[in-house]
Amino acid sequence: MKEIIDIVTAYDEANALGKKTALATVVLVEGSAYRRAGARMLITEDGQLTGAISGGCLEGDALRKARLVILQQQPLLVTYDTTDDDDAKLGVGLGCNGIIHILIEPIADVINSPINLLKYIIHNRHHAVLVTMFSVEDRKAPQPGTCLCLTDDELTVTLPENAPYRLALITNAKQVLEQQRSEIQVYEAGVNYTAFIEYIKPVISLVIVGAGNDAVPLTRIASVLGWDITVIDGRANYAVSQRFPLAGQVVTAKPNEVLQHIEINGRTAIVLMTHNYNYEIALLKELLPTLLPYIGILGPKKKLERMLAEIEDAGMHISEEQLNRIYGPVGLDLGAEGAEEIALSVVSEIKAVLSSRQGYSLKYKPAPIHTSHLTYLVK
Repeated sequence: MKEIIDIVTAYDEANALGKKTALATVVLVEGSAYRRAGARMLITEDGQLTGAISGGCLEGDALRKARLVILQQQPLLVTYDTTDDDDAKLGVGLGCNGIIHILIEPIADVINSPINLLKYIIHNRHHAVLVTMFSVEDRKAPQPGTCLCLTDDELTVTLPENAPYRLALITNAKQVLEQQRSEIQVYEAGVNYTAFIEYIKPVISLVIVGAGNDAVPLTRIASVLGWDITVIDGRANYAVSQRFPLAGQVVTAKPNEVLQHIEINGRTAIVLMTHNYNYEIALLKELLPTLLPYIGILGPKKKLERMLAEIEDAGMHISEEQLNRIYGPVGLDLGAEGAEEIALSVVSEIKAVLSSRQGYSLKYKPAPIHTSHLTYLVK
Protein backbone atom coordinates (compact mmCIF):
# COMPACT_ATOMS: atom_id res chain seq x y z
CA MET A 1 0.00 0.00 0.00
CA LYS A 2 2.92 2.39 0.64
CA GLU A 3 3.96 2.10 -3.00
CA ILE A 4 0.42 2.90 -4.14
CA ILE A 5 0.27 5.95 -1.86
CA ASP A 6 3.62 7.20 -3.19
CA ILE A 7 2.48 6.70 -6.79
CA VAL A 8 -0.75 8.62 -6.25
CA THR A 9 1.15 11.46 -4.57
CA ALA A 10 3.70 11.58 -7.41
CA TYR A 11 0.91 11.60 -10.00
CA ASP A 12 -0.81 14.56 -8.33
CA GLU A 13 2.47 16.48 -8.34
CA ALA A 14 3.16 15.64 -12.00
CA ASN A 15 -0.39 16.44 -13.06
CA ALA A 16 -0.23 19.82 -11.33
CA LEU A 17 2.84 20.58 -13.45
CA GLY A 18 1.14 19.46 -16.63
CA LYS A 19 3.34 16.39 -17.08
CA LYS A 20 2.00 13.34 -18.90
CA THR A 21 2.37 10.01 -17.14
CA ALA A 22 2.10 6.25 -17.56
CA LEU A 23 1.60 3.45 -15.04
CA ALA A 24 3.59 0.22 -15.32
CA THR A 25 2.13 -2.79 -13.47
CA VAL A 26 3.62 -6.25 -13.07
CA VAL A 27 0.60 -8.34 -14.07
CA LEU A 28 2.06 -11.84 -14.36
CA VAL A 29 5.28 -13.56 -13.26
CA GLU A 30 6.29 -17.02 -14.44
CA GLY A 31 9.17 -18.37 -12.39
CA SER A 32 11.12 -16.09 -10.05
CA ALA A 33 11.47 -12.33 -10.08
CA TYR A 34 12.44 -9.53 -7.71
CA ARG A 35 8.87 -8.14 -7.63
CA ARG A 36 5.61 -10.04 -7.74
CA ALA A 37 2.41 -9.31 -9.63
CA GLY A 38 0.94 -6.08 -8.29
CA ALA A 39 4.21 -4.14 -8.20
CA ARG A 40 3.76 -0.73 -9.82
CA MET A 41 5.78 2.20 -11.08
CA LEU A 42 4.64 5.64 -12.23
CA ILE A 43 6.64 7.12 -15.08
CA THR A 44 6.51 10.76 -16.14
CA GLU A 45 7.31 11.97 -19.63
CA ASP A 46 10.51 13.58 -18.36
CA GLY A 47 11.76 10.31 -16.84
CA GLN A 48 10.86 10.53 -13.16
CA LEU A 49 10.10 7.13 -11.62
CA THR A 50 8.03 6.38 -8.50
CA GLY A 51 7.68 2.81 -7.29
CA ALA A 52 9.51 -0.17 -8.77
CA ILE A 53 8.82 -3.13 -11.05
CA SER A 54 12.18 -4.83 -10.42
CA GLY A 55 15.37 -4.34 -8.49
CA GLY A 56 16.49 -1.79 -11.07
CA CYS A 57 17.26 -4.01 -14.06
CA LEU A 58 14.02 -3.37 -15.97
CA GLU A 59 13.30 0.24 -15.15
CA GLY A 60 15.45 1.77 -17.91
CA ASP A 61 13.82 -0.21 -20.70
CA ALA A 62 10.36 0.30 -19.17
CA LEU A 63 10.99 4.06 -19.22
CA ARG A 64 11.68 3.97 -22.95
CA LYS A 65 8.55 1.96 -23.63
CA ALA A 66 6.47 4.17 -21.32
CA ARG A 67 7.41 7.23 -23.38
CA LEU A 68 6.06 5.43 -26.43
CA VAL A 69 2.85 4.63 -24.54
CA ILE A 70 2.47 8.27 -23.51
CA LEU A 71 2.99 9.38 -27.11
CA GLN A 72 0.55 6.88 -28.64
CA GLN A 73 -1.90 6.89 -25.69
CA GLN A 74 -2.36 3.13 -25.98
CA PRO A 75 -1.59 0.45 -23.36
CA LEU A 76 1.35 -1.83 -24.13
CA LEU A 77 2.15 -5.28 -22.76
CA VAL A 78 5.89 -5.86 -22.39
CA THR A 79 7.49 -9.22 -21.57
CA TYR A 80 10.96 -9.71 -20.13
CA ASP A 81 12.30 -13.25 -20.25
CA THR A 82 15.28 -13.49 -17.91
CA THR A 83 15.53 -17.22 -18.60
CA ASP A 84 16.60 -16.41 -22.18
CA ASP A 85 20.31 -15.98 -22.80
CA ASP A 86 19.69 -12.82 -24.83
CA ASP A 87 17.72 -11.26 -21.99
CA ALA A 88 19.78 -12.70 -19.12
CA LYS A 89 21.62 -9.43 -18.71
CA LEU A 90 18.37 -7.94 -17.43
CA GLY A 91 18.25 -10.25 -14.45
CA VAL A 92 21.84 -11.29 -13.91
CA GLY A 93 22.38 -8.73 -11.18
CA LEU A 94 19.52 -10.13 -9.15
CA GLY A 95 19.69 -13.81 -10.00
CA CYS A 96 16.21 -13.58 -11.55
CA ASN A 97 15.07 -16.60 -13.55
CA GLY A 98 11.57 -15.91 -14.74
CA ILE A 99 9.27 -14.36 -17.30
CA ILE A 100 7.82 -11.00 -16.25
CA HIS A 101 4.81 -9.48 -17.98
CA ILE A 102 4.34 -5.75 -17.43
CA LEU A 103 1.40 -3.70 -18.67
CA ILE A 104 2.12 -0.02 -19.27
CA GLU A 105 -0.96 2.22 -19.38
CA PRO A 106 -1.19 5.90 -20.28
CA ILE A 107 -2.89 7.95 -17.56
CA ALA A 108 -5.65 10.25 -18.77
CA ASP A 109 -7.40 12.79 -16.56
CA VAL A 110 -10.69 10.89 -16.44
CA ILE A 111 -12.84 9.84 -13.51
CA ASN A 112 -12.12 6.09 -13.74
CA SER A 113 -8.42 6.26 -14.64
CA PRO A 114 -6.15 3.69 -12.93
CA ILE A 115 -4.80 6.41 -10.65
CA ASN A 116 -8.27 7.55 -9.57
CA LEU A 117 -9.25 3.96 -8.82
CA LEU A 118 -6.12 3.63 -6.68
CA LYS A 119 -7.04 6.89 -4.94
CA TYR A 120 -10.46 5.51 -4.14
CA ILE A 121 -8.96 2.35 -2.65
CA ILE A 122 -6.62 4.42 -0.45
CA HIS A 123 -9.35 6.69 0.86
CA ASN A 124 -11.88 3.87 1.30
CA ARG A 125 -9.51 2.21 3.81
CA HIS A 126 -11.13 -1.19 3.40
CA HIS A 127 -10.36 -4.37 1.49
CA ALA A 128 -10.54 -3.95 -2.28
CA VAL A 129 -10.07 -5.76 -5.57
CA LEU A 130 -8.49 -4.20 -8.65
CA VAL A 131 -8.56 -5.98 -12.01
CA THR A 132 -6.02 -5.49 -14.81
CA MET A 133 -6.73 -7.26 -18.12
CA PHE A 134 -4.32 -8.02 -20.94
CA SER A 135 -3.75 -10.44 -23.79
CA VAL A 136 -0.53 -12.43 -23.87
CA GLU A 137 -1.80 -14.37 -26.87
CA ASP A 138 -2.26 -11.31 -29.11
CA ARG A 139 -0.21 -8.30 -28.09
CA LYS A 140 -1.67 -6.26 -30.95
CA ALA A 141 -5.20 -6.77 -29.65
CA PRO A 142 -6.72 -4.03 -27.46
CA GLN A 143 -5.32 -4.23 -23.93
CA PRO A 144 -8.19 -3.34 -21.55
CA GLY A 145 -5.80 -2.55 -18.68
CA THR A 146 -7.17 -1.49 -15.30
CA CYS A 147 -10.86 -2.09 -15.81
CA LEU A 148 -12.57 -2.98 -12.52
CA CYS A 149 -12.49 -1.83 -8.91
CA LEU A 150 -14.53 -3.53 -6.20
CA THR A 151 -15.00 -2.76 -2.51
CA ASP A 152 -17.64 -3.87 -0.03
CA ASP A 153 -19.92 -1.00 -1.04
CA GLU A 154 -19.01 -0.05 -4.61
CA LEU A 155 -18.29 -1.61 -8.01
CA THR A 156 -16.70 0.29 -10.90
CA VAL A 157 -16.37 -1.44 -14.29
CA THR A 158 -14.98 0.29 -17.37
CA LEU A 159 -15.40 -2.66 -19.73
CA PRO A 160 -18.03 -2.44 -22.50
CA GLU A 161 -21.44 -3.82 -21.52
CA ASN A 162 -21.21 -6.41 -24.32
CA ALA A 163 -17.79 -7.75 -23.33
CA PRO A 164 -18.33 -11.57 -23.31
CA TYR A 165 -16.36 -12.10 -20.09
CA ARG A 166 -17.79 -9.11 -18.18
CA LEU A 167 -20.22 -10.98 -15.89
CA ALA A 168 -17.75 -13.79 -15.21
CA LEU A 169 -15.08 -11.22 -14.32
CA ILE A 170 -17.40 -9.46 -11.85
CA THR A 171 -18.25 -12.81 -10.24
CA ASN A 172 -14.57 -13.73 -9.93
CA ALA A 173 -13.75 -10.31 -8.46
CA LYS A 174 -16.40 -10.80 -5.76
CA GLN A 175 -14.92 -14.22 -4.94
CA VAL A 176 -11.44 -12.73 -4.61
CA LEU A 177 -12.76 -10.03 -2.27
CA GLU A 178 -14.44 -12.68 -0.13
CA GLN A 179 -11.46 -15.05 -0.10
CA GLN A 180 -8.90 -12.24 0.22
CA ARG A 181 -6.55 -13.91 -2.23
CA SER A 182 -5.44 -12.67 -5.66
CA GLU A 183 -6.10 -14.77 -8.76
CA ILE A 184 -5.09 -15.02 -12.38
CA GLN A 185 -8.03 -15.87 -14.65
CA VAL A 186 -7.91 -16.59 -18.37
CA TYR A 187 -11.10 -15.92 -20.35
CA GLU A 188 -11.57 -17.57 -23.72
CA ALA A 189 -13.38 -15.04 -25.91
CA GLY A 190 -12.04 -15.16 -29.45
CA VAL A 191 -8.84 -13.52 -28.32
CA ASN A 192 -7.92 -14.98 -24.95
CA TYR A 193 -7.66 -12.37 -22.21
CA THR A 194 -5.85 -12.79 -18.92
CA ALA A 195 -7.07 -10.97 -15.84
CA PHE A 196 -4.90 -10.19 -12.84
CA ILE A 197 -7.58 -10.01 -10.15
CA GLU A 198 -5.66 -8.36 -7.35
CA TYR A 199 -6.71 -8.35 -3.72
CA ILE A 200 -5.45 -5.18 -2.03
CA LYS A 201 -5.23 -4.98 1.74
CA PRO A 202 -6.07 -1.69 3.45
CA VAL A 203 -3.26 0.29 4.98
CA ILE A 204 -2.26 -0.65 8.54
CA SER A 205 -3.71 1.72 11.12
CA LEU A 206 -1.43 2.24 14.12
CA VAL A 207 -2.93 3.77 17.24
CA ILE A 208 -0.30 4.91 19.73
CA VAL A 209 -1.74 5.62 23.16
CA GLY A 210 0.84 7.72 24.91
CA ALA A 211 2.43 10.90 23.60
CA GLY A 212 5.73 10.76 25.45
CA ASN A 213 9.12 11.17 23.81
CA ASP A 214 9.42 7.42 23.18
CA ALA A 215 6.35 7.57 20.92
CA VAL A 216 8.09 9.92 18.47
CA PRO A 217 10.43 7.34 16.84
CA LEU A 218 7.52 4.90 16.63
CA THR A 219 5.58 7.40 14.50
CA ARG A 220 8.65 7.99 12.33
CA ILE A 221 9.21 4.32 11.52
CA ALA A 222 5.51 3.66 10.94
CA SER A 223 5.36 6.68 8.64
CA VAL A 224 8.18 5.31 6.48
CA LEU A 225 5.99 2.23 5.94
CA GLY A 226 3.01 4.38 4.96
CA TRP A 227 0.89 3.38 7.97
CA ASP A 228 -2.01 5.55 9.08
CA ILE A 229 -1.02 6.88 12.52
CA THR A 230 -3.13 8.16 15.40
CA VAL A 231 -1.59 9.40 18.64
CA ILE A 232 -3.80 9.60 21.74
CA ASP A 233 -3.01 10.81 25.25
CA GLY A 234 -4.99 12.04 28.22
CA ARG A 235 -2.63 15.00 28.65
CA ALA A 236 -3.43 17.94 26.40
CA ASN A 237 0.08 19.39 26.74
CA TYR A 238 1.56 16.13 25.37
CA ALA A 239 -0.98 15.35 22.65
CA VAL A 240 0.13 18.20 20.43
CA SER A 241 0.25 17.88 16.63
CA GLN A 242 3.54 19.83 16.44
CA ARG A 243 5.21 17.01 18.40
CA PHE A 244 3.85 14.40 15.97
CA PRO A 245 3.79 15.92 12.48
CA LEU A 246 3.73 12.48 10.84
CA ALA A 247 0.53 11.40 12.60
CA GLY A 248 -2.76 11.65 10.76
CA GLN A 249 -4.46 12.78 13.94
CA VAL A 250 -3.40 13.65 17.48
CA VAL A 251 -6.13 13.38 20.08
CA THR A 252 -6.62 14.19 23.74
CA ALA A 253 -8.93 11.59 25.28
CA LYS A 254 -9.76 9.77 28.49
CA PRO A 255 -9.65 5.95 28.44
CA ASN A 256 -13.41 5.62 27.91
CA GLU A 257 -13.23 8.04 24.95
CA VAL A 258 -10.46 6.38 22.95
CA LEU A 259 -12.69 4.06 20.91
CA GLN A 260 -14.66 7.06 19.66
CA HIS A 261 -11.58 8.25 17.76
CA ILE A 262 -10.48 5.06 16.00
CA GLU A 263 -11.87 2.69 13.40
CA ILE A 264 -11.22 -0.96 14.18
CA ASN A 265 -10.70 -3.56 11.48
CA GLY A 266 -8.39 -6.50 10.82
CA ARG A 267 -5.52 -4.09 10.02
CA THR A 268 -5.69 -1.97 13.20
CA ALA A 269 -2.97 -2.23 15.85
CA ILE A 270 -2.90 -0.34 19.14
CA VAL A 271 0.10 0.16 21.41
CA LEU A 272 -0.26 1.32 25.01
CA MET A 273 2.77 3.32 26.12
CA THR A 274 1.46 6.02 28.44
CA HIS A 275 3.58 4.92 31.44
CA ASN A 276 0.35 5.50 33.39
CA TYR A 277 -0.86 2.25 34.98
CA ASN A 278 -4.36 3.44 35.85
CA TYR A 279 -4.96 4.92 32.39
CA GLU A 280 -3.85 1.74 30.66
CA ILE A 281 -5.82 -0.70 32.82
CA ALA A 282 -8.95 1.40 32.27
CA LEU A 283 -8.31 1.42 28.52
CA LEU A 284 -7.53 -2.29 28.38
CA LYS A 285 -11.00 -2.99 29.81
CA GLU A 286 -12.43 -1.03 26.88
CA LEU A 287 -10.26 -2.79 24.29
CA LEU A 288 -10.68 -6.43 25.33
CA PRO A 289 -14.28 -6.82 24.03
CA THR A 290 -13.27 -5.43 20.61
CA LEU A 291 -11.91 -7.40 17.66
CA LEU A 292 -8.57 -5.61 17.59
CA PRO A 293 -6.05 -8.11 16.19
CA TYR A 294 -3.12 -6.53 18.04
CA ILE A 295 -2.98 -4.90 21.47
CA GLY A 296 0.60 -4.12 22.46
CA ILE A 297 1.53 -3.06 25.97
CA LEU A 298 4.89 -1.50 26.76
CA GLY A 299 6.51 -2.56 30.01
CA PRO A 300 7.52 -5.69 31.91
CA LYS A 301 5.48 -8.88 31.89
CA LYS A 302 4.70 -8.54 35.60
CA LYS A 303 2.89 -5.28 34.87
CA LEU A 304 0.65 -6.98 32.30
CA GLU A 305 -0.01 -9.96 34.58
CA ARG A 306 -1.02 -7.57 37.36
CA MET A 307 -3.37 -5.67 35.04
CA LEU A 308 -5.06 -8.84 33.81
CA ALA A 309 -5.44 -10.16 37.35
CA GLU A 310 -7.06 -6.93 38.53
CA ILE A 311 -9.44 -6.91 35.57
CA GLU A 312 -10.56 -10.47 36.30
CA ASP A 313 -10.83 -9.75 40.04
CA ALA A 314 -13.20 -6.95 39.11
CA GLY A 315 -15.50 -9.53 37.51
CA MET A 316 -14.53 -9.34 33.83
CA HIS A 317 -13.70 -12.71 32.27
CA ILE A 318 -10.76 -12.70 29.85
CA SER A 319 -10.95 -15.46 27.23
CA GLU A 320 -8.04 -17.33 25.66
CA GLU A 321 -8.81 -15.64 22.35
CA GLN A 322 -8.56 -12.21 23.97
CA LEU A 323 -5.27 -13.13 25.64
CA ASN A 324 -3.86 -14.20 22.27
CA ARG A 325 -4.45 -10.70 20.92
CA ILE A 326 -2.45 -9.06 23.71
CA TYR A 327 1.29 -8.62 23.13
CA GLY A 328 3.18 -7.71 26.24
CA PRO A 329 5.99 -7.03 26.67
CA VAL A 330 5.47 -5.46 23.26
CA GLY A 331 7.87 -6.09 20.36
CA LEU A 332 10.07 -8.80 18.86
CA ASP A 333 13.18 -9.94 20.68
CA LEU A 334 15.80 -7.94 18.75
CA GLY A 335 17.93 -7.04 21.74
CA ALA A 336 16.45 -3.54 21.49
CA GLU A 337 17.80 -0.75 23.68
CA GLY A 338 16.55 2.81 23.56
CA ALA A 339 13.38 4.29 22.06
CA GLU A 340 14.41 3.94 18.41
CA GLU A 341 15.33 0.26 18.63
CA ILE A 342 12.24 -0.52 20.71
CA ALA A 343 10.13 1.23 18.06
CA LEU A 344 11.74 -0.99 15.41
CA SER A 345 10.93 -4.13 17.40
CA VAL A 346 7.32 -3.00 17.91
CA VAL A 347 6.73 -2.21 14.24
CA SER A 348 8.35 -5.53 13.26
CA GLU A 349 6.05 -7.46 15.58
CA ILE A 350 2.93 -5.68 14.33
CA LYS A 351 3.87 -6.41 10.72
CA ALA A 352 4.54 -10.07 11.53
CA VAL A 353 1.27 -10.51 13.45
CA LEU A 354 -0.90 -8.82 10.82
CA SER A 355 0.82 -10.90 8.12
CA SER A 356 0.36 -14.13 10.11
CA ARG A 357 4.11 -14.69 10.28
CA GLN A 358 6.38 -15.78 13.11
CA GLY A 359 9.06 -13.13 12.70
CA TYR A 360 12.08 -15.46 12.56
CA SER A 361 15.14 -15.17 10.30
CA LEU A 362 14.50 -15.96 6.62
CA LYS A 363 17.67 -18.02 6.81
CA TYR A 364 15.64 -20.73 8.53
CA LYS A 365 12.64 -20.58 6.17
CA PRO A 366 12.50 -23.87 4.22
CA ALA A 367 10.10 -22.55 1.55
CA PRO A 368 10.61 -19.64 -0.88
CA ILE A 369 10.48 -16.17 0.69
CA HIS A 370 7.33 -15.28 -1.24
CA THR A 371 4.85 -18.10 -1.44
CA SER A 372 2.56 -17.85 -4.46
CA HIS A 373 -0.43 -15.61 -3.78
CA LEU A 374 -2.10 -16.40 -7.12
CA THR A 375 -4.51 -19.02 -8.35
CA TYR A 376 -4.33 -19.61 -12.11
CA LEU A 377 -7.67 -20.56 -13.69
CA VAL A 378 -9.07 -20.79 -17.22
CA LYS A 379 -12.67 -19.95 -18.03
